[in-house]
Amino acid sequence: MSARTPSERALIARIAAATRWAKEPSRTEATKAARNAFASKFEQEVDPEGVLAPAERAKRAASLRSAYYSRLALRSAQARRGRRGGAKAA
Repeated sequence: MSARTPSERALIARIAAATRWAKEPSRTEATKAARNAFASKFEQEVDPEGVLAPAERAKRAASLRSAYYSRLALRSAQARRGRRGGAKAA
């Protein structure tokens, strides 16, 4: 097998993903386990001992999830600014 360039590997991956999703009867069901694991990660982080009331745990997990997505948005804005040649990204 010959060495592939990064662009060829990316194209092969896109082909594989498109083929997989074309055969999937329910994308929602196919990704359910991953979504549940991602959500439980935040709950585990805010209450590793499992001592909080479910409502409080959910509230804190929602705050942590909000912080996570806010960090992603900040990094995205910094990367876009960096690509435009603006001020240095922090």
